[in-house]
Amino acid sequence: MTDRRILARRFETERPRLTAIATRLLGSAADAEDAVQEAWLRLERTDLQPIENLDAWLTTVVSRVSLDMLKAPRRTREDSWQVQPWRDEPAAVDADPADAAARNDDISVALLVVLELLSPAERLAFVLHDVFGRPFEEIATVLERTPDATRQLASRARRRVRGASAPERPSPARTREVVDAWLRAARKGDFGALLSLLDDGAVLRADFGTSTQVIEGARAIAEQAVLSARLAAHSTAVRIGGRPGVAAVLHGRVVSIMAFTLEEGRITALDVLADPARLADLRVDEIVAGDLG
Repeated sequence: MTDRRILARRFETERPRLTAIATRLLGSAADAEDAVQEAWLRLERTDLQPIENLDAWLTTVVSRVSLDMLKAPRRTREDSWQVQPWRDEPAAVDADPADAAARNDDISVALLVVLELLSPAERLAFVLHDVFGRPFEEIATVLERTPDATRQLASRARRRVRGASAPERPSPARTREVVDAWLRAARKGDFGALLSLLDDGAVLRADFGTSTQVIEGARAIAEQAVLSARLAAHSTAVRIGGRPGVAAVLHGRVVSIMAFTLEEGRITALDVLADPARLADLRVDEIVAGDLG
C-alpha cells in the first residue's frame, strides 16, 4: 500500500464509518470531522508497511483521538451548534438506546444525553462494542487495558445506559408548532402570543463573539422578540444540534441562529449564536441557502 493515491481512496471509503464512530463518541459533527482529519494526517506520517489491517488501525486512531478530546479539560459539554435543515419526518418510538443509534445515521439526542453519564472510557467501550460491534481485543488496545477490563467497562456502561431515563421530549410535530407560532408572533410583534409560548422562568443567552447577553424572564424575552421583528421576517425553521431552532437571514446572509429548549410544550431556554466567525465556520449560510433553494 505504498501508492498514496490508492491510500487516499481507501481512506475516503472508510471516512463515513470513521465519522459515524467519532460522532457517536463526541456528540458533535464538527468535532468528529476534526478527529477524522487528524486520523488522516497521522496515516500520512505513518510507515504503512507494518499495518496489516487498515480498517482496525483507523478505528483505533480515530477512537484514541476522540478519547483524548473527551478527556481534554478545555472541552465543554454544550449542545452542538451544528445546523441542519428541518425535515418533516414521522415520529418514531425509541427502543433500546444502542439499537436506536445503530439503525439511525443521525445522532440520537436522547442517547447522547444518557452517554454524558458515562466516563470517557465507559463511553468508548460501549459505543465501539455495542453500537459498532468492534471486538474487545481491539477496544482494549485503544484504552490500553486488558480485554477483560474493557469487557467490564462495556458491561457497566450498558447497565447505566439501560437504567437511565432520558428526559422526555415533545413530539416533532409539537416542536414545529411552537417554532412556527414563535415566528408568526415575532413577525407580527404580538407580545401576548410570544408570552404564551414562554415559561415564566425562561432564559435567553446570546453569544455575539465580542460580547454576550443574558435575558431572564418571559416578559423581558418577549419584549426583545418584539423589537427583533425585522429579523423574524426573514427567519426559517432549522434544527440546531438536534434541537428546534430558527436561522435569521438578513440581506441574504444568516446573521444569527437560535435554539429552543422546550419543557411541557413551553420554551424554557433560548440559545442564540450571532458570532459571524463561528457562523462562518459552521457554514450556516450554505446549509440554509440550500434548504431555501
